[in-house]
Amino acid sequence: MKFERHILVLSLMTGLVGSVVSLFLIWNSDYAVRTQLSLTVLIVLAWSGFALRLKAEVVFPLRTLSNFLGALREGDYSLRARGAYRGDALGEVIWEVNKLAESLHEQRLGAVEVTALLRKIMAQIDVAMFGFDSNRRLQLINDNGEHLLGRAGKELLGCDADEVGLADCLDGPTPRILDLALPGGLGRWELRRGTYRERGLSHQLVFLFDLTRTLHEEERLAWKRLVQILRHEISNSLTPIQSVAGSLQTLVNRQSRPKDWEEDLQKGLEIIAERSETLHRFIESYSKLTRLPKPSVSEVKVKGLVRHVANLETRMAVSIIAGPDAVIQADHDQLEQLLINIIGNAVEASLESNPDGDGHVQIGWQVQNEELYLWVEDDGPGPTESNDLFVPFFTTKPDGLGIGLALSRQIAEVHGGSLTLENKGNTQGCRACLRLPREVRT
Repeated sequence: MKFERHILVLSLMTGLVGSVVSLFLIWNSDYAVRTQLSLTVLIVLAWSGFALRLKAEVVFPLRTLSNFLGALREGDYSLRARGAYRGDALGEVIWEVNKLAESLHEQRLGAVEVTALLRKIMAQIDVAMFGFDSNRRLQLINDNGEHLLGRAGKELLGCDADEVGLADCLDGPTPRILDLALPGGLGRWELRRGTYRERGLSHQLVFLFDLTRTLHEEERLAWKRLVQILRHEISNSLTPIQSVAGSLQTLVNRQSRPKDWEEDLQKGLEIIAERSETLHRFIESYSKLTRLPKPSVSEVKVKGLVRHVANLETRMAVSIIAGPDAVIQADHDQLEQLLINIIGNAVEASLESNPDGDGHVQIGWQVQNEELYLWVEDDGPGPTESNDLFVPFFTTKPDGLGIGLALSRQIAEVHGGSLTLENKGNTQGCRACLRLPREVRT
């Protein structure tokens, strides 16, 4: 039974007893038949009228609230219902519905403002962004994405990932580097993915970061720095060679030579040979740095490797703070060369601050979250140019070539790790930290 009919039946039943009793009394009285009929019609009309009125009083507010809620469902939050009173059942319902409309209105304004802000951010960031649904169809794109695909967003929305050339971006691991040739851009891109939900359905977000300009700028700065270093080192060798060669040429061309001219000639040739050997060592060091072979991976016992390298150092005793008996997959020879360079630098720094030999160098390691964490500490002056220490051919030593740390970091990176230098903090000295994210078995 419908709600309205149910209310009408209840209303009629409410007046049923009184009406039946009234009709019984009327028809059992001495009134004329015409009077009895008139009274019967009056009672029935009054009874029906009150029932219909009661039904209307109940149904009308409900229909009003239904229309109000329908407007809210359609997104119209400007309407308000009248008759909101506290202490009244229907008034409280209307009051709560009005408050609901106000709350939805505020949330709608907030959502609109957030959406506008998000669109402005999407338009300003230098990243191409795309949103794909579960059917791999494009549902979201920003201005950079439109520029990259060379078409307007209205034309692209709904297109399949294969149609726009981004099918490879939806599969495979992330983050990773991709070489893409798209209508609006050709170059190298960093790919990252994420997920979001819209209307209860999962979607994929694809972010493409343009690395071409950054790589070109870094390449230009690297070449600039390398040329400066090469020019400096080559000039340091060629300038004395040129000067001595000119002096020797003048000496040889003189008609009357001094008695010790042969000795001067010999010294000049020695200087030329020495500077030439220095220049040759520099070129060989550069070749060594650029021809690091691919690691030959095998099982390396960390404790044995550390003890072996520490024993190779004869200028100062190296203390070992032993960690777990870890075994890692790495190139034994390359790691050995890395540790020799780090420990050698630590010993030289300690001897610089402690010429009497009272310096202290220690090495230790730990296993943290399937990573090998190895450190070397000294009590030397500490690094002052940490940004330049890993630059090839940069050195603070009078006789240094400036490739030890650069080669060591390169070895760490080809093993998937990192090498950093930092001051010890409260005490004087340097701390070299090596991390190797390899599978570790203890």
